Amino acid sequence: MPETVGLQQFFEPRSVAVIGASTKPGKVGHAILRNMLTGGFEGEVHPINPHAEEILGRPCYPRVTEVGGEVDLAVIVVPAAAVLSVMRDCREKGITAAIVISAGFKEAGAEGLARERQLGGLARELGIRVVGPNCLGIMSTSNGLNATFAEGMPKRGNVSMMSQSGALATAIIDWSIQQGVGYSKFVSFGNGVDVGVVDLLRAWEDDEETKVIVAYIEGLANGPEFMEVARQVSAKKPIVVVKSGGTQAGARAVSSHTGSLAGSEQAYNAAFMQSGVIRAQSVEELFDLAVAFSYQGPPRGRSVGIVTNAGGPGIMATDAVERAGLRLAGLEQETIHALRKELPEASNFYNPIDVLGDADAERYTYAAEHLLRDRNVDGVVAVVTPQAMTRPTETAERLAFAVAQSKKPVLACFMGGSAMEEAVEMLNERRVPVYLYPERAVEALAKMAEYREWLEEPPDEYIRVVPYTQGVERAFGAARAEGRVNLGEVEAREVLQAYGLRVPESHVAQSADEAAAHAEKIGFPVVMKIISPDILHKSDIGGVRVGIRDRQETMDAYDLMMLRVHRYAPEAVLRGVFVQEFIQAGREVIVGSTRDPQFGPLVMFGLGGIYVEVLRDVSFRVAPFGARHARRMIDEIRSAPLLRGARGEKPSDIDAIVNTLLVVSQMVTDFPQIVEMDINPLKVGEAGEGAVAVDARITIAEEE
Repeated sequence: MPETVGLQQFFEPRSVAVIGASTKPGKVGHAILRNMLTGGFEGEVHPINPHAEEILGRPCYPRVTEVGGEVDLAVIVVPAAAVLSVMRDCREKGITAAIVISAGFKEAGAEGLARERQLGGLARELGIRVVGPNCLGIMSTSNGLNATFAEGMPKRGNVSMMSQSGALATAIIDWSIQQGVGYSKFVSFGNGVDVGVVDLLRAWEDDEETKVIVAYIEGLANGPEFMEVARQVSAKKPIVVVKSGGTQAGARAVSSHTGSLAGSEQAYNAAFMQSGVIRAQSVEELFDLAVAFSYQGPPRGRSVGIVTNAGGPGIMATDAVERAGLRLAGLEQETIHALRKELPEASNFYNPIDVLGDADAERYTYAAEHLLRDRNVDGVVAVVTPQAMTRPTETAERLAFAVAQSKKPVLACFMGGSAMEEAVEMLNERRVPVYLYPERAVEALAKMAEYREWLEEPPDEYIRVVPYTQGVERAFGAARAEGRVNLGEVEAREVLQAYGLRVPESHVAQSADEAAAHAEKIGFPVVMKIISPDILHKSDIGGVRVGIRDRQETMDAYDLMMLRVHRYAPEAVLRGVFVQEFIQAGREVIVGSTRDPQFGPLVMFGLGGIYVEVLRDVSFRVAPFGARHARRMIDEIRSAPLLRGARGEKPSDIDAIVNTLLVVSQMVTDFPQIVEMDINPLKVGEAGEGAVAVDARITIAEEE
């Protein structure tokens, strides 16, 4: 699509044509026209229908080409088979922006998919930007534009939302109207034949009316482009996303641990984290976060103050703080003295502050104000329950005034139903986020704190090695020459060594005597492994022996391996036996990579053994990444304390793990032919001793 054609005509049109406007109430074409006429839009609205002379009091035209004057935006609501013809009319009229509401495209099967491809190609040919097809449409509250068939329109605000689902969009709109939450722009882009997530992020990056961007997405066409743009936009304003569809994209057979453990969820989580995108786990949380970021700025840190008029909910909030990774602030003595001076003796003067159930609005806000003044407090959770002496509306009014005087975020929890309705409405009007339960307020505050930390992070440190690329290409070429995609151990070692990774000293033996000679040269004990490109899991057929102690045992092991391989894998190509240095000391970890359909290379880290096999205790990042993310990968696994030295054990060489992760990140970026790989195990010594890639498995694409 031409770069010169932006999206401003979708949101700021002077005139709109509703092509397919209907005379019949209940039809989509009638609902959209009605919304355009009643939403406060001040521009021209032209209904297009060859079978009507006027609709809802507006003169009707048989074709858009017959409208007098310019038309900036077309809203197309005709049967799918007629859309292409209408698009040509739009080009003839000089229209460069079209919302295709019509269904019957790729969601309708093979014929619809072919029609959608035609639509995309024609739009590019004609130079028309398209939202849709199969979508709800667009709203822009600043100018009253409601080019959708949704019931109602939210009030004006600073949240802009995009949604791949029209049905979900209507529910969120209705919810927003009920809660009184304002929006700036609202886009349902449906099948996204042209305008999609990345386009809207770019459009809203510098939009002064957009403070927060929220999105519901089901998939992304270009993961790396999304990450680049999202990282840039996140530096200016928060992006909150709820992503549906947690199954692995692209079914394929996997031969590596990484391939079997990775999936679209891991890729999206890693991509969002690396781009500063805040992921909501539900539509409810999406709404919670939209309100929080719309009304308040993020806290400067993770220390939370809690004020409550009920002990139980205060404890619930305290538990939620710990679970969310926040911490209770230790109050200054000055704060505690002030609270002791004015609160009843039975109150709790420490965090959480309990002002007791008989507290009036003055007592409650006195405590809240002193929390906000405390230098140890970064944000406040204010919990109110409807007890006999409580005056919720007065409390809300005083609390909102206190919040307005402070730069610290306050998230309120006014628990209850009808008794709290007026107070909740007042807090929303005064831009204080308010929730029904303490956990929701705390979780929103935690996501706000994470966003602040992301904003303040220094640029990641990318460290590159200079690889021996000819060695990698030679290894790939050797496998392909034999029609293989799985590299043998000899070839995998060559790839690792080309990037400077340490591997055990190894020699190839073609006889028992040769194996014994190599073992004596290396020094006992040694490890022996069969060499066969056809056998991926050598230990399953007795093709691995560890801890061989002398010459005779070496010769016996060689003969026994040959016998077992011939018995259990008679068709396998055998190239002898590896005699290897036995790396005894060190903690076993795994480093691997797989190629995600949306985001490209995805790197995995975890401890070896049961930690990866059974517990699936692993972390992921989208490559390439720098040293900061490599260290975070290590910290994120639950068993990280074992690497850092638990119960008196000496810590492992964390720097060596970081280096290996960075090398693998660079390797799979440099060579996109690598589909999957595992270094398993990577033996990591104590601090300063380095790491050794004991075994590796690499799968490459069938073609360059």
